[in-house]
Order: sequence, then structure tokens, then C-alpha cells
Amino acid sequence: MMLQSKCCHSISIPEVICSFCSLTTPQELLSICYDYVSKNLETITVKHPFTEKLELRKGIALPVEVCEKLLNLRSSYNSSVNSEFINIFKDRECTRLKRVKLKGDNVTDADLEILLAHRLTELDIINCPQLTIRCIDYLSEYGSSLLSLSIGSNTKIFPERIFGTKSKIQSEGYSSFLFHMPSLRRLILRNVQLRPFFYLLLLAPLNSLTYLDLSSCSNLGTLNYSVHLTNLTSLIIHNVEKMQEKILSICKLKNLRHLDISQFNEEHGKFTKPNEVLATIVESLPYLTSLDISGTNLAGRGVAEVEVEAYPSDIPGLVCRANNPFQFLGLYETSYDACLRHDIPAKLIAGNANEEQILIAALAYLDRPEMLQKVLNELFHLFRYESCKYVGQALNIVLEAMTRHLPERHIQISGSATLFYIVKGTGADELNTAVRVKKKIITTLLNGMAAHITDDTMMRNGCLTLCQFKIPNDVLFEYDRLVDILLHSVNGLQQESFVQRIGIYLLNSLACQVDGKQKVKLGELGAISKMISLISDRLEKGLCDDVLEVAWSTMWNVTDETPCNCHKFLEKNGMEYFLMCLQKFPHKEELLRNMMGLLGNVAEVQYLRHYLITPEYLTVFSDLLDSRSDGIEVSYNAAGVISHIASDGPEVWRVTNPSRSNVLYKMVTAISRWDLDSPRNINYRSFEPILYLVRVYHTPQCQHWATWALANLTQVYPEKYCGLVEKEGGLELLQEVINHPAPPTAVKMLAEMVLKNCHKYKELLEKIVECLDG
Repeated sequence: MMLQSKCCHSISIPEVICSFCSLTTPQELLSICYDYVSKNLETITVKHPFTEKLELRKGIALPVEVCEKLLNLRSSYNSSVNSEFINIFKDRECTRLKRVKLKGDNVTDADLEILLAHRLTELDIINCPQLTIRCIDYLSEYGSSLLSLSIGSNTKIFPERIFGTKSKIQSEGYSSFLFHMPSLRRLILRNVQLRPFFYLLLLAPLNSLTYLDLSSCSNLGTLNYSVHLTNLTSLIIHNVEKMQEKILSICKLKNLRHLDISQFNEEHGKFTKPNEVLATIVESLPYLTSLDISGTNLAGRGVAEVEVEAYPSDIPGLVCRANNPFQFLGLYETSYDACLRHDIPAKLIAGNANEEQILIAALAYLDRPEMLQKVLNELFHLFRYESCKYVGQALNIVLEAMTRHLPERHIQISGSATLFYIVKGTGADELNTAVRVKKKIITTLLNGMAAHITDDTMMRNGCLTLCQFKIPNDVLFEYDRLVDILLHSVNGLQQESFVQRIGIYLLNSLACQVDGKQKVKLGELGAISKMISLISDRLEKGLCDDVLEVAWSTMWNVTDETPCNCHKFLEKNGMEYFLMCLQKFPHKEELLRNMMGLLGNVAEVQYLRHYLITPEYLTVFSDLLDSRSDGIEVSYNAAGVISHIASDGPEVWRVTNPSRSNVLYKMVTAISRWDLDSPRNINYRSFEPILYLVRVYHTPQCQHWATWALANLTQVYPEKYCGLVEKEGGLELLQEVINHPAPPTAVKMLAEMVLKNCHKYKELLEKIVECLDG
């Protein structure tokens, strides 16, 4: 059975669906509704006025399918399942549950009782650390209908320690900790530390079990207390010590189809006479179709003791299965690299010999973080150093692994590193058509980054992977959370680290390209404060680097046409930091350009301009008119600031030195020096502030700067700015300037140039259309 490249055919154990297949199709309307209601519970619930817990709105009743879907969805979100939410299901007339997967740090015993009262058939509990031994009473009280019970990691409902003999356990009432679930078919207990007598008492009444998983449980003894489980078809005792002494009892379970005795601990996986032990197992259990001996030496050295003619086997203990291959055989990290051998009697093999084996191993060990971590490392190296044929399946596995094991640092690091190479190596067109795939990747990355926000490696991997997407378009659906995470990476991690640099780069990209509402949100989330903090740090160190420059650039972008953020900049003493940077790094062109661009945004806000009218600030702006830094950009931005201040009239210029007339004269002199064909390092989304200055007839110097700016931009970038001038009513306004008697000749000439540029570009577009039509 072969994996299919980028499609969802074949491979089981369990079956995997390629993300490019499952997530490229449109999301079902029902699924969208579930997701919306789950995230907006107020649509179906109200809060009780006294308990503050949620209740269904009157007149609403939910069928079992809806209830189970909502509960499962909430369990997949961080900290979303709690007493407030579970109270919805207290009303058993309007809600119904049969199959429950429960996960949540804040789930209590009382919450579990509410769910069990629905007389569940399946219950899967994982990562519920608040649950106690009282839950066993609830399980017994309501568990008569339970067919499947799974108690996973970080959930301890059994007593921490039980000592003494079997009779003492019974006499001291420990039997009250046992389950009374006569219909139970499937039982999973993981990481439980009990005594062998306790397992005997626990399993004695569960005669109907067909599936038993005791992975990583301690003190299991010889397992002779399990031989009465004659219906058992699956036994999983992964990572259990003293396995050799359990083999005889295992071999008595004649109906077993699936046996897993794999090990993570190398010492636990050593058997004496491994070839004989393995042969005994497979000969005693004739119905086995799936066997996992990963991490053991049971595959031997590869030297056959018996040669079966025409059906040789490179695993001596499996000679008898040479002509009856297993459906699945786990050989991951077996001694002597058994998975690399040629003649292995199995259709699917979990190992690390090739890509297919690695993917099968990842699927088989999705619930085992220790082994999964190793497999994900193998997958990472496959993507980094080789080529991967089954990209869709690999992506699906990585996303599922990271989602299931959010607290596991190493899984998040390996997974995010692999995602980087998957996203980088996948064609842009393919990802662009798979919107749901992109969203799933981004959400999974942000979940991991948020859970390990202080980890430099995880943050680096996440940021590098996010850089492969289109910022901000691809991430707008997670905008607030991404900004929160990036702001922490900028200030919360080691200063001057790579993560800090890439974090501030992403923040700047977000600030540069989002709309006004999102810029306001950036300010509310603390972007200005974080940037000022970075600037303060660099000033203390006397260091002018890319972080300092991008910090100013980010504030330039986040204040663009956003008065509230401009105000925040002033409130955070931004002008003082501007002067300090100017004094300490007077010849850094990029820094000067970014700072003056930001001050241009501040100057556009009329109610903030009075903050800039001081002798010190005005002198600085006047001096910068002579700057040749970064072409004309610094001088241009200084003139813009002065023009906006001057546009309020002479009465607001309450400074005698420098005088308003001298500064305006100096500004016109600078403008006359600029080259109209100068390329620009600036981006205007609107000309409204410039067109405002075109109307300032009482101060023609303001009109001079505004018309020069429009002439330059429409001449150098006609395709970008000619349409914008026309759209915002600039053509009519400039014609008024030309017809008005007050403006000087230089201003009218620049206004005529803008009209000419726009007319010329419009004619060009018309010719192109004619050619296309012809």
C-alpha cells in the first residue's frame, strides 16, 4: 500500500488525508456555522445573573451532533472549556451528548459529572489536571452505558500511591476506586503509577474489553491478571518496563490482532534471546495483523536462523510470517536498523529508512510525544536536505502533531521548522489557491508561538515561516494575536537577537500596509510604547543599527493618517527621543528620513501641531531643510512639517527665533534646489493632507511645497499617483490655483505640470485600451 503524492488516497494506521486535498475545497456552510457559534457563544447562550455561567437561550434545543461538535471545537481552542461553558450541557432536555473528547486546564470534577450525566458511550479525557479521584465515583455512577474510556496524559484521577498487599488494598476501601462499567469495550490508561494488585482489581470485572492500552503505566507485573480478557483483540503496552516477564501472559491472549510492545526507553527494550521471543509471540498469536516492536532488539541482528525457500525474511523471529505479511509492523529505532533491511514481512512499516516509513511512523505515534518528537526531527531533515514526495500528507501530520501537543516545546520547534521548508518549497500559486491551508498553517504557528512565547528558537521558526506569506493579506484574520506576539518578540526576548530583528521587520510590514482601523489597533496594542522602548535601549548603548531605524519606520507607518497614534507618540516623549537620536546620529540618512517622515504625520494633525512650535524644534526643522541626506527625502519631509505648521497662519507661530518669514524663505530656496525627477522612497495612500495645503492661499510657500510634491510624484510614478490626484479632486483644485491671481508663478507652473502629467497618462491609457480592443 503506497502513499500517494499530494492526494488523499491510501495509507491507513490511521488513515491520513492530505491537507492540500481536504483544505483546498470550500469550507462547508455547516462547518462555518459551527466555528462561528463556537467563537461567539452569545448567539445561543446567555449568562446566568447569579452564577455567571452560560445557559442556552430560551427556545433553543440542540441535537446530539451539534452538542458534540461544539464541545470538540471548544476543546481544540486554548482554555476554552471550563465550568462556565460546560454548564450549557446541564440542561439534558435541550442538549444531548454521547461521545465526548474533553481537554481543558480548568475542567473540574463537577464539570465532568455534568457531562457523564448524559449517559455517554465514549469519553476521552486528556490534559485535565484539576480532576481528582472523585471522578471515579462519577464514572461508576453514570458509566453503565460507556463503551470507550480514555484517560490520557496530565490527568490523574487515581490515588497517587497505593501500597500493601491485595487484601490490605481491599480492606482499606481501595476497591471504591475501581470502575463499574460492565459494557466497557475499550480502555486506555496512560502514565498511571499503581500496584499490580490494583490492575487486577481494576480489570477483573471488565470481561467485555476488546481494546486495552496501558502505555507508560508502571508496576504492571507479569500481566497474568489479564488472561481472562478472552475478547481482547488489541493490546498496547508501549514504554513499559520489564517486558520480558510479560511475554508468557501476552501469548495467552489468543485473539489478539494488534500488539504493541514498543519502547521509548532503550533499556526497557532489551530482551534475552530476542529472536526466540519474537518467534514465540507470532507463533502463539496467529491472528496478529499489526505488531509494533519499535525501540526493542526483537528484530535481531538480521541474520536468519532458518531459511524459508522462496520467502526469506531478514527478521529472524518473523520467518513464519514470510508468506503472511503483517498489515503494519513498527520497526522505528529497533536495534541494528531493522527497518533498513530488504525482506520484511509487512505491507506498512514504521521506521526511518525512507520518506514513507517516516510518515507512517509519525501517524502511528501521533499520541506519543517522546517518539513523535524524534520522528518529526527525521521529517525536518528530509525536507531540509532531501526532497519530499508526499508534501500534503507531511503537512497534515505536522499540523496535527503541533495541535495535539501544544505544550511540548520540542514538537513545536521541530514542527515549525518543518513548516518553514514546506511553505518555502511549496509553489506560491498552490498555496494561494489553498486559502484554508494557509489559515491552518498560520493559526497553528501562532498557537505554538503563543504557548512558547519566551522561547527564542520557537519564535524564530515562527517568524521565519510567517515571512513566507503575503504580509499583511494572509494574516489579517489573526491580526490582533499576531501583533501581540510580535510586540512581545520585540521587547520580551533577548535584546539585539535575530528574533527581535525579524519581529520588528514583520511589525513594520503590518503597519505599512494595513488600513486606518488596524493602525489604530496597533497603537492600542502598544506598538508605539514598544518602539520607544527599543529606541531608548539603542540610545543608551550608543548604537545605530537596523533595529533603531526600523523602530522609527514602524512608528512612521503606524502614525500615517492616524491621529490617535500621533498623539501617543507625543505622550511617550517621542520628540525628546527624536532630538536625542538627531544629536547622537546626525549623519545616518535612513534614520533621519524615517524620523522626519513620522514628524510629517504628526504635523498633518492640526490639534497636535502646537506641540511642534518651540524654538528648539523649529530650528531643527529649519536646519534640516539644507540636508542632502538620502537624496531629497530629509529636506522634503522637513519642508512638509514646516508647511503644515505654517498653514495655520502667522498667529500660531509664537516663536521669534527662528522667525516664520526666514524659515519659509529658506524652505522655498530648498524646494527650488530639488530635482523634479528625483525617485522617491515614500508611499502615499491619500493626497488629502497635500491637497489641504494647495488651498492655503494666505501662505503661498505651503502651496509651493504641495504642488512640487504632486508634480514630482505624478511625473516619476504616473501609474501610481495620477489616478489618485484625479480621484481625490486634485485636478479641479489645481485648476483653481492656476486661475487664482494670488499664487506666484512658480506655484502655477507646478500646478500646470501636474495637470499635464495626469492628462498625458490618461491619453496613454486610452491608447492601450484602443490597441487591446483592436
